[in-house]
Amino acid sequence: MSGVTRVILIDLLVERSEFGHGGNQEVIQPIAKRCAVEVLLVTPQMQTEEAGLRAQEAGLVRISENDVPDWDYEYPFWEECSMEMHGNEVVFKRIAMPLHGNDELTEEWIRTIGPDAVVCSGSRRNVTMWEDWMSGGASLMRCSSRMGVPTLGICFGHQLLCHSLGASVERAGTMSSGVWELALNSHGSSDELFASSGSGEGGAPVALYSHQDHVTTVPESCLLLGSAEHNRVTAVRVMDEEGLGLPAWGVQFHPEAAKARVERAFDWGHISEEEMVAFQREHDGAGVLNSFASVIHANID
Repeated sequence: MSGVTRVILIDLLVERSEFGHGGNQEVIQPIAKRCAVEVLLVTPQMQTEEAGLRAQEAGLVRISENDVPDWDYEYPFWEECSMEMHGNEVVFKRIAMPLHGNDELTEEWIRTIGPDAVVCSGSRRNVTMWEDWMSGGASLMRCSSRMGVPTLGICFGHQLLCHSLGASVERAGTMSSGVWELALNSHGSSDELFASSGSGEGGAPVALYSHQDHVTTVPESCLLLGSAEHNRVTAVRVMDEEGLGLPAWGVQFHPEAAKARVERAFDWGHISEEEMVAFQREHDGAGVLNSFASVIHANID
């Protein structure tokens, strides 16, 4: 697909249709307002090592069902699907990614693919319960951010990005599920990711959270942008060696959790009644995703 915006999306909630494929659509919607989008979905948590080796050698390698033997059939496998958003075509394609965790080789693969953005979703897995495939995901996030590719880590993606850059991640005794204001510091208040006005007190962004792991230290290469009542390292930006901001962020909250998707997730039994009640307050995730889309398009221009 020549002349379209290409996004690599680390698709870690694929088994939860509303928060997986539905959440992916919420991330892509603002990008598609301006142009067609090609979304390259990678599922390292389900993929074979062999498929990763083929990807390293050949670049863009489409996967079949045989390449994901650990597929969770709560959601059916498909290789490709397309839809229209804002009058533009959006095509989702499943591809393989390298799992080796070698940054030099990962950078080669990223350059071969040529993404305009990289996004890592949330996950039911946990950074504090490390699995082998996470090394490949961490390398992808670390390399894309340092290469200046617009990068966004959401919830687990935030934890994976921060961990990949040297932060500590710890597990709390209980889940934190709810909607809280994000207290931006002076850096966050002037950051382009939070350019839209929030609905909280004094224009603070309001965000939806659902997590048990917490990033507890700020990576040396990152700048803390804001904290929540229950979580200190809530939003960070990756910086270059000269201390200038790169177009890469991690956010502990779920900007893609649109209220309609939360309600459908409850109807389908994917979240509890307690979570549904906790998620009732409106939040400002759409504004954050719009800002990230603007960063992507500005980077292309």
